[in-house]
Amino acid sequence: MTLLITIIAALAATVVWYASEKRDTYKLGTLSLIFWGASFMWLMDFVFEYAELKAEYFNQEFADILNDSLLGLAVVALGLAAWIVVLLIKDPKGVFKKRFTKSE
Repeated sequence: MTLLITIIAALAATVVWYASEKRDTYKLGTLSLIFWGASFMWLMDFVFEYAELKAEYFNQEFADILNDSLLGLAVVALGLAAWIVVLLIKDPKGVFKKRFTKSE
C-alpha cells in the first residue's frame, strides 16, 4: 500500500507539474521528484521483500495493510512538508524578502 500511495502522489504531482504554467514559480518539479524518489525507494523495498517472502507477501493481515497505508500517507505528508520548506527557502514570489527588508 505504501508503494501504491506514493506512486499515486507522484503521478498526481507530475500531472499538476505538466499542466501548470507556474511550475517553476511553485517548484512543482521538486515536488514531483520527491514523490518519484519515494516511489522508487518503496519499489526497491517491494522487490527485496517479495524475493524473501515470495507468494506469502500477498497474504497480509488487515492490520499490516492498515499500517502500510498509514505509512504511505505519512510519507506523502512528509514529502509535502519538505516541499513547503523548499518553497519557504527559495521564496519564489519574494514575500519574505519584501517583508523582512527595510525600505528606505
